[in-house]
Amino acid sequence: MSFPRHRAALDALAQRGRLRQRATTAGLDFASNDYLGLAGSGLLVRAALDALGRGVPVGAGGSRLLRGNHPEHEALEAEAAAFFGAEAALYMGGGFQANQAIFSTLPMQGDLVLHDALIHASAYEGMRLGRAECRSFAHNDAADAARVIAEWRALGGPGRVWIAVESVYSMEGDLAPLSALAELAAREDAVLVVDEAHATGVFGPQGRGLAHGVSGPLVTLHTGGKALGASGALICADKVLIETLVNRARPFIFATAPAPLSAAVLRASLMALQDQPALAEGARQRMVFVREAARACGIAAQSQIVPVILGTDHRALAMAAVLQAQGFDIRAIRPPTVPKGTARLRVSVTGSVAEKDIAALFAAIAAEGRAAA
Repeated sequence: MSFPRHRAALDALAQRGRLRQRATTAGLDFASNDYLGLAGSGLLVRAALDALGRGVPVGAGGSRLLRGNHPEHEALEAEAAAFFGAEAALYMGGGFQANQAIFSTLPMQGDLVLHDALIHASAYEGMRLGRAECRSFAHNDAADAARVIAEWRALGGPGRVWIAVESVYSMEGDLAPLSALAELAAREDAVLVVDEAHATGVFGPQGRGLAHGVSGPLVTLHTGGKALGASGALICADKVLIETLVNRARPFIFATAPAPLSAAVLRASLMALQDQPALAEGARQRMVFVREAARACGIAAQSQIVPVILGTDHRALAMAAVLQAQGFDIRAIRPPTVPKGTARLRVSVTGSVAEKDIAALFAAIAAEGRAAA
Protein backbone atom coordinates (compact mmCIF):
# COMPACT_ATOMS: atom_id res chain seq x y z
CA MET A 1 0.00 0.00 0.00
CA SER A 2 1.33 3.44 -0.90
CA PHE A 3 0.44 6.87 0.42
CA PRO A 4 1.64 9.30 -2.28
CA ARG A 5 0.10 12.41 -0.71
CA HIS A 6 1.77 11.69 2.62
CA ARG A 7 5.09 11.01 0.84
CA ALA A 8 4.81 14.30 -1.03
CA ALA A 9 4.10 16.19 2.17
CA LEU A 10 7.16 14.64 3.85
CA ASP A 11 9.32 15.46 0.81
CA ALA A 12 8.14 19.06 0.98
CA LEU A 13 9.15 19.25 4.64
CA ALA A 14 12.59 17.89 3.78
CA GLN A 15 13.10 20.51 1.06
CA ARG A 16 12.25 23.27 3.55
CA GLY A 17 14.57 21.87 6.20
CA ARG A 18 11.67 20.92 8.48
CA LEU A 19 11.60 17.14 8.34
CA ARG A 20 11.72 15.77 11.87
CA GLN A 21 13.69 12.64 12.65
CA ARG A 22 14.38 10.63 15.76
CA ALA A 23 18.04 10.70 16.78
CA THR A 24 19.82 8.74 19.46
CA THR A 25 21.73 10.52 22.20
CA ALA A 26 25.42 11.22 21.66
CA GLY A 27 27.82 13.71 23.18
CA LEU A 28 27.41 16.23 26.00
CA ASP A 29 23.78 16.81 26.91
CA PHE A 30 22.74 20.31 25.85
CA ALA A 31 19.42 19.12 24.41
CA SER A 32 17.35 17.51 27.16
CA ASN A 33 15.39 19.07 30.03
CA ASP A 34 17.25 17.06 32.69
CA TYR A 35 18.24 20.28 34.48
CA LEU A 36 19.29 18.62 37.75
CA GLY A 37 20.84 15.50 36.26
CA LEU A 38 18.36 13.26 38.07
CA ALA A 39 17.07 11.20 35.15
CA GLY A 40 19.89 8.67 35.22
CA SER A 41 20.90 9.20 38.81
CA GLY A 42 21.55 6.53 41.38
CA LEU A 43 19.07 8.30 43.63
CA LEU A 44 16.14 7.53 41.34
CA VAL A 45 17.43 4.06 40.48
CA ARG A 46 17.46 3.26 44.19
CA ALA A 47 13.97 4.72 44.57
CA ALA A 48 12.68 2.48 41.79
CA LEU A 49 14.36 -0.62 43.24
CA ASP A 50 12.99 0.20 46.69
CA ALA A 51 9.48 0.62 45.30
CA LEU A 52 9.69 -2.69 43.44
CA GLY A 53 10.92 -4.32 46.62
CA ARG A 54 7.85 -2.96 48.41
CA GLY A 55 5.62 -4.55 45.80
CA VAL A 56 4.71 -1.35 43.93
CA PRO A 57 3.45 -2.48 40.51
CA VAL A 58 5.02 -1.42 37.23
CA GLY A 59 1.65 -0.85 35.56
CA ALA A 60 -1.65 0.55 36.81
CA GLY A 61 -3.91 -1.75 34.81
CA GLY A 62 -6.71 0.74 34.40
CA SER A 63 -7.85 4.32 34.85
CA ARG A 64 -7.74 6.03 38.23
CA LEU A 65 -11.53 5.81 38.45
CA LEU A 66 -11.53 2.05 37.94
CA ARG A 67 -8.89 -0.20 39.52
CA GLY A 68 -5.90 1.92 38.50
CA ASN A 69 -5.83 4.12 41.60
CA HIS A 70 -2.94 3.17 43.88
CA PRO A 71 -1.72 4.40 47.28
CA GLU A 72 1.47 5.66 45.59
CA HIS A 73 -0.64 8.02 43.44
CA GLU A 74 -2.45 9.36 46.48
CA ALA A 75 0.72 9.72 48.54
CA LEU A 76 2.41 11.62 45.71
CA GLU A 77 -0.56 13.97 45.34
CA ALA A 78 -0.69 14.72 49.06
CA GLU A 79 3.06 15.35 49.23
CA ALA A 80 3.04 17.48 46.06
CA ALA A 81 0.18 19.64 47.32
CA ALA A 82 2.05 20.27 50.56
CA PHE A 83 5.36 20.93 48.80
CA PHE A 84 3.94 23.34 46.21
CA GLY A 85 1.58 25.06 48.67
CA ALA A 86 -1.75 24.06 47.14
CA GLU A 87 -4.95 22.63 48.59
CA ALA A 88 -4.77 19.59 46.32
CA ALA A 89 -2.88 18.01 43.45
CA LEU A 90 -3.66 15.59 40.62
CA TYR A 91 -1.10 13.29 39.00
CA MET A 92 -1.39 13.01 35.23
CA GLY A 93 0.48 10.96 32.63
CA GLY A 94 2.39 13.95 31.23
CA GLY A 95 2.46 17.71 30.80
CA PHE A 96 0.70 17.69 27.43
CA GLN A 97 -2.13 15.60 28.86
CA ALA A 98 -2.30 17.84 31.94
CA ASN A 99 -2.59 21.05 29.92
CA GLN A 100 -5.26 19.45 27.77
CA ALA A 101 -7.18 18.65 30.94
CA ILE A 102 -6.79 22.12 32.46
CA PHE A 103 -7.89 24.16 29.45
CA SER A 104 -10.56 21.84 28.12
CA THR A 105 -12.22 21.46 31.52
CA LEU A 106 -11.77 24.31 33.99
CA PRO A 107 -12.65 27.50 32.02
CA MET A 108 -16.42 27.44 31.50
CA GLN A 109 -18.72 28.72 28.79
CA GLY A 110 -18.79 32.50 28.95
CA ASP A 111 -15.26 32.66 30.39
CA LEU A 112 -12.15 33.98 28.68
CA VAL A 113 -8.82 32.20 28.44
CA LEU A 114 -6.29 34.97 27.99
CA HIS A 115 -2.97 33.42 27.07
CA ASP A 116 0.52 34.57 26.26
CA ALA A 117 1.15 34.46 22.52
CA LEU A 118 4.00 31.95 23.05
CA ILE A 119 2.17 29.52 25.33
CA HIS A 120 2.87 25.82 24.76
CA ALA A 121 1.12 23.80 22.04
CA SER A 122 -0.52 21.60 24.68
CA ALA A 123 -2.38 24.61 26.06
CA TYR A 124 -3.63 25.45 22.57
CA GLU A 125 -4.85 21.89 22.22
CA GLY A 126 -6.75 22.14 25.48
CA MET A 127 -8.26 25.48 24.50
CA ARG A 128 -9.38 24.03 21.17
CA LEU A 129 -11.35 21.39 23.03
CA GLY A 130 -12.77 23.75 25.64
CA ARG A 131 -15.88 25.92 25.81
CA ALA A 132 -14.38 29.28 26.75
CA GLU A 133 -13.46 32.09 24.40
CA CYS A 134 -9.69 32.35 23.84
CA ARG A 135 -7.57 35.39 23.10
CA SER A 136 -3.84 36.04 23.17
CA PHE A 137 -1.77 38.94 24.47
CA ALA A 138 1.70 40.05 23.38
CA HIS A 139 4.46 37.92 24.84
CA ASN A 140 5.29 38.86 28.44
CA ASP A 141 3.29 42.10 28.18
CA ALA A 142 0.99 42.53 31.19
CA ALA A 143 -0.23 45.89 29.90
CA ASP A 144 -1.40 44.26 26.68
CA ALA A 145 -3.12 41.55 28.72
CA ALA A 146 -5.03 44.27 30.60
CA ARG A 147 -5.99 45.89 27.30
CA VAL A 148 -7.40 42.63 25.92
CA ILE A 149 -9.45 42.03 29.08
CA ALA A 150 -10.86 45.56 28.91
CA GLU A 151 -11.84 45.08 25.28
CA TRP A 152 -13.48 41.75 26.06
CA ARG A 153 -15.44 43.23 28.96
CA ALA A 154 -16.51 46.20 26.80
CA LEU A 155 -17.95 43.74 24.27
CA GLY A 156 -20.01 42.09 26.99
CA GLY A 157 -17.69 39.30 28.13
CA PRO A 158 -19.64 37.95 31.10
CA GLY A 159 -17.54 35.29 32.74
CA ARG A 160 -14.28 34.77 34.54
CA VAL A 161 -10.85 35.38 33.05
CA TRP A 162 -8.14 32.70 33.15
CA ILE A 163 -4.68 34.18 32.50
CA ALA A 164 -2.42 31.44 31.12
CA VAL A 165 1.38 31.70 30.95
CA GLU A 166 4.57 29.69 31.26
CA SER A 167 6.82 30.83 34.07
CA VAL A 168 9.92 29.96 32.00
CA TYR A 169 9.29 29.76 28.27
CA SER A 170 10.55 26.54 26.79
CA MET A 171 11.98 27.98 23.57
CA GLU A 172 12.74 31.58 24.57
CA GLY A 173 14.17 30.84 28.02
CA ASP A 174 12.73 34.09 29.36
CA LEU A 175 10.62 34.56 32.49
CA ALA A 176 7.00 35.62 32.73
CA PRO A 177 6.28 38.90 34.60
CA LEU A 178 4.36 37.00 37.27
CA SER A 179 4.14 39.89 39.75
CA ALA A 180 2.48 42.17 37.21
CA LEU A 181 0.20 39.39 36.00
CA ALA A 182 -0.78 38.49 39.56
CA GLU A 183 -1.71 42.13 40.19
CA LEU A 184 -3.80 42.10 37.03
CA ALA A 185 -5.47 38.87 38.09
CA ALA A 186 -6.30 40.36 41.50
CA ARG A 187 -7.89 43.45 39.90
CA GLU A 188 -9.96 41.35 37.51
CA ASP A 189 -10.81 38.50 39.92
CA ALA A 190 -9.07 36.26 37.39
CA VAL A 191 -7.40 32.87 37.81
CA LEU A 192 -3.68 32.74 37.04
CA VAL A 193 -2.68 29.48 35.33
CA VAL A 194 1.09 28.98 35.39
CA ASP A 195 2.88 26.20 33.56
CA GLU A 196 5.99 25.69 35.70
CA ALA A 197 7.40 22.90 33.50
CA HIS A 198 10.82 24.54 33.06
CA ALA A 199 10.93 26.23 36.48
CA THR A 200 10.12 23.31 38.76
CA GLY A 201 13.26 22.08 40.48
CA VAL A 202 15.27 25.09 39.34
CA PHE A 203 13.53 28.30 40.45
CA GLY A 204 11.86 29.25 43.71
CA PRO A 205 12.59 28.05 47.24
CA GLN A 206 13.81 24.43 47.05
CA GLY A 207 12.77 24.37 43.38
CA ARG A 208 9.09 25.03 44.04
CA GLY A 209 8.76 27.24 40.95
CA LEU A 210 8.40 30.93 40.20
CA ALA A 211 4.71 31.06 41.10
CA HIS A 212 5.31 29.80 44.62
CA GLY A 213 3.89 32.32 47.06
CA VAL A 214 1.71 34.11 44.50
CA SER A 215 -1.57 35.03 46.16
CA GLY A 216 -5.03 34.70 44.68
CA PRO A 217 -6.66 31.96 42.62
CA LEU A 218 -3.83 29.94 41.12
CA VAL A 219 -3.41 26.77 39.07
CA THR A 220 0.12 25.47 38.58
CA LEU A 221 1.49 22.63 36.47
CA HIS A 222 4.71 20.87 37.49
CA THR A 223 6.03 18.27 35.08
CA GLY A 224 7.90 15.24 36.35
CA GLY A 225 9.90 14.52 33.20
CA LYS A 226 12.16 17.57 33.15
CA ALA A 227 14.20 18.70 36.17
CA LEU A 228 12.57 16.06 38.38
CA GLY A 229 14.02 13.31 36.16
CA ALA A 230 10.97 11.02 36.24
CA SER A 231 7.68 11.17 34.33
CA GLY A 232 4.13 12.48 34.54
CA ALA A 233 2.82 15.85 35.66
CA LEU A 234 1.19 17.37 38.72
CA ILE A 235 -1.67 19.87 38.57
CA CYS A 236 -1.87 21.89 41.80
CA ALA A 237 -4.94 23.99 42.61
CA ASP A 238 -7.88 24.53 44.93
CA LYS A 239 -9.58 21.29 45.90
CA VAL A 240 -12.78 22.16 44.01
CA LEU A 241 -10.82 22.55 40.76
CA ILE A 242 -9.01 19.24 41.28
CA GLU A 243 -12.35 17.53 41.96
CA THR A 244 -13.70 19.12 38.77
CA LEU A 245 -10.82 17.62 36.79
CA VAL A 246 -11.42 14.19 38.36
CA ASN A 247 -15.07 14.34 37.34
CA ARG A 248 -14.89 16.05 33.96
CA ALA A 249 -11.40 15.99 32.43
CA ARG A 250 -11.33 13.43 29.64
CA PRO A 251 -7.51 13.12 29.60
CA PHE A 252 -7.83 11.95 33.22
CA ILE A 253 -11.03 9.90 33.09
CA PHE A 254 -10.35 7.94 29.91
CA ALA A 255 -6.62 7.28 30.29
CA THR A 256 -4.89 4.40 31.99
CA ALA A 257 -3.38 5.73 35.20
CA PRO A 258 0.34 6.55 35.29
CA ALA A 259 2.42 3.67 36.58
CA PRO A 260 2.45 3.46 40.38
CA LEU A 261 6.19 2.85 40.04
CA SER A 262 6.53 6.22 38.31
CA ALA A 263 4.62 7.88 41.14
CA ALA A 264 7.00 6.33 43.67
CA VAL A 265 10.04 7.60 41.76
CA LEU A 266 8.56 11.09 41.45
CA ARG A 267 7.95 11.12 45.21
CA ALA A 268 11.69 10.50 45.62
CA SER A 269 12.45 13.45 43.34
CA LEU A 270 10.30 15.80 45.43
CA MET A 271 11.91 14.50 48.60
CA ALA A 272 15.34 15.14 47.10
CA LEU A 273 14.44 18.78 46.42
CA GLN A 274 13.53 19.19 50.08
CA ASP A 275 16.47 17.26 51.53
CA GLN A 276 19.22 18.28 49.10
CA PRO A 277 19.12 22.07 48.53
CA ALA A 278 22.39 21.74 46.61
CA LEU A 279 20.41 20.34 43.65
CA ALA A 280 18.55 23.57 42.91
CA GLU A 281 21.52 25.68 43.98
CA GLY A 282 23.76 23.85 41.52
CA ALA A 283 21.31 24.57 38.71
CA ARG A 284 21.26 28.24 39.66
CA GLN A 285 25.06 28.40 39.67
CA ARG A 286 25.14 26.86 36.18
CA MET A 287 22.65 29.52 35.07
CA VAL A 288 24.92 32.30 36.30
CA PHE A 289 27.81 30.81 34.37
CA VAL A 290 25.81 30.27 31.18
CA ARG A 291 24.55 33.87 31.23
CA GLU A 292 28.14 35.11 31.29
CA ALA A 293 29.23 32.69 28.56
CA ALA A 294 26.26 33.65 26.38
CA ARG A 295 26.81 37.38 26.96
CA ALA A 296 30.35 37.01 25.65
CA CYS A 297 28.78 35.79 22.40
CA GLY A 298 26.29 38.67 22.31
CA ILE A 299 23.40 36.47 23.44
CA ALA A 300 21.10 37.42 26.32
CA ALA A 301 20.04 34.64 28.69
CA GLN A 302 17.66 34.63 31.66
CA SER A 303 17.46 30.96 32.54
CA GLN A 304 18.95 27.54 31.86
CA ILE A 305 17.47 27.73 28.34
CA VAL A 306 19.42 29.86 25.87
CA PRO A 307 18.05 30.39 22.35
CA VAL A 308 20.65 31.03 19.64
CA ILE A 309 18.51 32.59 16.91
CA LEU A 310 19.78 31.79 13.40
CA GLY A 311 16.76 32.64 11.25
CA THR A 312 16.53 30.03 8.53
CA ASP A 313 15.76 26.37 9.02
CA HIS A 314 18.72 25.18 6.94
CA ARG A 315 21.18 27.40 8.81
CA ALA A 316 19.98 26.06 12.16
CA LEU A 317 20.33 22.48 10.95
CA ALA A 318 23.81 23.15 9.58
CA MET A 319 25.13 24.72 12.77
CA ALA A 320 23.60 21.95 14.89
CA ALA A 321 25.38 19.39 12.73
CA VAL A 322 28.72 21.19 13.14
CA LEU A 323 28.35 21.28 16.93
CA GLN A 324 27.19 17.68 17.11
CA ALA A 325 30.34 16.65 15.23
CA GLN A 326 32.35 18.38 17.97
CA GLY A 327 30.66 16.33 20.68
CA PHE A 328 27.82 18.62 21.75
CA ASP A 329 24.32 17.11 21.70
CA ILE A 330 22.33 20.16 20.63
CA ARG A 331 19.33 20.31 18.31
CA ALA A 332 17.87 22.71 15.77
CA ILE A 333 14.42 24.06 16.61
CA ARG A 334 12.34 25.12 13.62
CA PRO A 335 8.81 26.32 12.83
CA PRO A 336 6.09 25.60 13.73
CA THR A 337 7.64 24.99 17.16
CA VAL A 338 8.97 28.57 16.99
CA PRO A 339 7.73 31.50 14.86
CA LYS A 340 8.69 31.61 11.19
CA GLY A 341 12.07 33.19 10.61
CA THR A 342 13.33 32.40 14.13
CA ALA A 343 14.82 28.93 13.66
CA ARG A 344 17.39 28.42 16.37
CA LEU A 345 19.59 26.26 18.46
CA ARG A 346 18.09 25.64 21.88
CA VAL A 347 20.91 25.41 24.39
CA SER A 348 19.64 23.58 27.47
CA VAL A 349 22.00 23.58 30.44
CA THR A 350 21.50 20.22 32.10
CA GLY A 351 22.80 18.73 35.31
CA SER A 352 25.26 16.50 33.47
CA VAL A 353 27.52 19.26 32.10
CA ALA A 354 30.27 21.20 33.85
CA GLU A 355 31.27 24.85 33.51
CA LYS A 356 34.14 23.88 31.23
CA ASP A 357 31.66 22.14 28.92
CA ILE A 358 29.44 25.23 28.82
CA ALA A 359 32.43 27.42 28.04
CA ALA A 360 33.55 25.06 25.28
CA LEU A 361 30.09 25.05 23.70
CA PHE A 362 29.80 28.82 23.53
CA ALA A 363 33.35 29.10 22.23
CA ALA A 364 32.35 26.72 19.43
CA ILE A 365 29.17 28.71 18.75
CA ALA A 366 31.19 31.93 18.55
CA ALA A 367 33.76 30.35 16.25
CA GLU A 368 31.07 29.01 13.94
CA GLY A 369 29.38 32.40 13.91
CA ARG A 370 32.62 34.08 12.83
CA ALA A 371 33.19 31.48 10.14
CA ALA A 372 29.70 32.07 8.72
CA ALA A 373 30.05 35.86 8.77
